[in-house]
Amino acid sequence: MNVVAAIIERNGLVLICQRKAGQRHAGKWEFPGGKVESEEDFRSALRRELREELGITAAVGDEITRYEYAYTGRDPIQLIFYRVTEFEGDPVNLIFEQIRWEKAANLPNYDFLDGDVEFAKSLAG
Repeated sequence: MNVVAAIIERNGLVLICQRKAGQRHAGKWEFPGGKVESEEDFRSALRRELREELGITAAVGDEITRYEYAYTGRDPIQLIFYRVTEFEGDPVNLIFEQIRWEKAANLPNYDFLDGDVEFAKSLAG
């Protein structure tokens, strides 16, 4: 399975999102995005996910990194992260417990999904 995620940047801050209670990995922080459907290319999937989750129309930029991660007892997933610096609309929390603009240096202070922890640390420098 392929999962795409956006590193949305504005005014030196990165947008992070917290999963709602009742969801798998409730309370964990993540970067917005989601699963790629079989008929989608990666960038199209990310644009769709950002519309559904945040109500924005994003110009998906360069790929930052991709790697495989396996959660305990589950098949491995491929995580693909893209930079997003241009988008229309203001991000609105449509599905999360909360969304927050944060300095990259502070990302390691958040309880990220296990698959995102090392990447969040790398963004922090």
